[in-house]
Amino acid sequence: MIAGKALEGAGASRPPRTLANRFARFTSVTNSAGTLWVFGIMLLICADVFSRAAFNFPIRGVAELVGYSITAAVYLQLAHTLHVGRFTRAELFIDGLSNRRPIAGQVFYALFNLLGIGVFTIITQGGYFKLMEAWPDLTFGNEGEFSILVWPLRLIITLGAFLTAIEFSFKFAGDLSKLAGLVNARRQTAPAGRKPVGWGAIALLAGIFLLLAWAASSDLSRVQIGVFSLAGILILICLGIHIGIGMITLGLIGIWMMRGDPVLGLRVIKLASNEFLRNYFFGVVPLFVLMGLLVSESNIGKDTFDVAKWILGPIKGGMGIATVAANAVFASITGSSIASAAVFTKVAVPQMMDHGYTARFSVGTVAGSSVLGMLIPPSLLLIIYGFVAEQSVGKLFMAAIVPGIILAVAMGISIVAMAVLWPAYVGTPTYDGEEGENIRSAFLKLFPILSLIGFILGGIYGGYFTPVEAGAVGALGALVIAMLKRRLTFAILWKVMVETGHITVSILFLIMAANIFGRMLALSGLPQQMGASIAALDIGFYGFIALYLAMVIMLGMFLDSVSIMLIVLPLVIPILKDFNGDLIWFGIITVIAVEMGLLTPPMGISCYVVKSTLDDDRVTLVDIFAGSFPYVVIMLLVTILLVAFPQLSLFFT
Repeated sequence: MIAGKALEGAGASRPPRTLANRFARFTSVTNSAGTLWVFGIMLLICADVFSRAAFNFPIRGVAELVGYSITAAVYLQLAHTLHVGRFTRAELFIDGLSNRRPIAGQVFYALFNLLGIGVFTIITQGGYFKLMEAWPDLTFGNEGEFSILVWPLRLIITLGAFLTAIEFSFKFAGDLSKLAGLVNARRQTAPAGRKPVGWGAIALLAGIFLLLAWAASSDLSRVQIGVFSLAGILILICLGIHIGIGMITLGLIGIWMMRGDPVLGLRVIKLASNEFLRNYFFGVVPLFVLMGLLVSESNIGKDTFDVAKWILGPIKGGMGIATVAANAVFASITGSSIASAAVFTKVAVPQMMDHGYTARFSVGTVAGSSVLGMLIPPSLLLIIYGFVAEQSVGKLFMAAIVPGIILAVAMGISIVAMAVLWPAYVGTPTYDGEEGENIRSAFLKLFPILSLIGFILGGIYGGYFTPVEAGAVGALGALVIAMLKRRLTFAILWKVMVETGHITVSILFLIMAANIFGRMLALSGLPQQMGASIAALDIGFYGFIALYLAMVIMLGMFLDSVSIMLIVLPLVIPILKDFNGDLIWFGIITVIAVEMGLLTPPMGISCYVVKSTLDDDRVTLVDIFAGSFPYVVIMLLVTILLVAFPQLSLFFT
């Protein structure tokens, strides 16, 4: 940790006031400011919706203010998000290396944090120059109606980037200190004459730098540079770099190599870091995240499961089907598979095991059905796909309804089939009825979430408000529900708001970094070359889809869902357009294929969430992966069905 640790011994009542400790306190303050700003966005949008509906008088400048506010909130929370370890990275390799070879692992940590210092120093410099351009009277908005001064936003961007560079510096200094300690400890315990050096890490790093030097000195074509950059980002992500840092670094290096000088690459970073996030539609990310977290805290997941268990319990495998049904309802408002996995691990797994279901079936069903959270609308992955593919989020939500229902029904039918044909796997459950449950109590438990779902989706599909406004109204509705259920204290609300900020920053920083990396790939001409190569193979449209799905599923074994989409989509969307493929349908099969990675080793994030949430030594990670495997097969079969009959995804569009 960067913050000072508690002193040991007598009289040690609080951590020392080190410089790092004070800096962490300061970034906590800026993070709090960004947290409150996001909450203010919600209230502003709700006020605009109400004013427009009640008085036919929209508030001027809301779109501009939301875009302005999203950018400001992200930069205010960047440093603290990094401090608490929420920048997205694939930790599988680096954690394993650190356990086996601590010195080598620490060398990589230090290098990655050094790259972070460099990236955010560039962003800080770009922010400063843009600040000088905006000072003192540059504005944006509609002249004569609404305008906002630009320089305060540019100042926040510069400050936020500078604080993040300092946070990376503290982490780098800590890495060097830990590295020195490890070397000294190894020196004291190593046999005489043996040097305590991480030669493997040094050799790998030397190889990477030699490869870069060769690439820089060679007369490579732009397409070849694009290929090297794509391979490089996959390698760096697997090694454990912060994914956004890796994308920005290789985006800059790739443009530099193509143009022969770094000016254009630096200009792309400056433009993206200052202007890209200033987009009204990015407001859907924090607002839907806030709504989902509030719903999770209001105990709605348990209520939904209780009702589903009461209705479906008597059927063979009924509690498994109830878990799928409850997950489907819960998913329709949270939009997060991780939240679903965490909630139903606590709610469903203990009850299923107590009623005679096997541990492997119980945890596998929770993990497997959690993927519904990213398909049934509203869905964060569909929102991200909409940004990357430049498609309507509302249409994507509508397109996901039928596939989501099909996937949930397929899981339910499969559970019944497993209970009948494979009882040893499912277990020998007993069901004595749900005491105290009746139609009235079931209605009261389901009414809040069904009302919220109907209001949000009905508002979007009925054209009463945009997805951004739906997120704000839904978040306010979830807040009211949590308060009425007396599940919300100020401490819980603040925890939810802070967590909303951390998730938002990690997602939007990744999207911004992917924009930089995507511009480099576009400049290389690699997507067009790939399209021409696939056309030359003469494998046809379905051959291309099969290759794409295989690639995404394979990447899902190593990378997180958002990273896969941000890396792969800029490459394949131009090819899909050449085939005249439908981008809405393509988004649905992409999300299902990507979500398979949540259940497949070695990454399998949903499986890890179930394991950490359950905290039961009797259930191993192998049990969870094995229990999830049938649901991977189900998802694959549903994907094939949607490819064969694309009209299923376009039923409501």
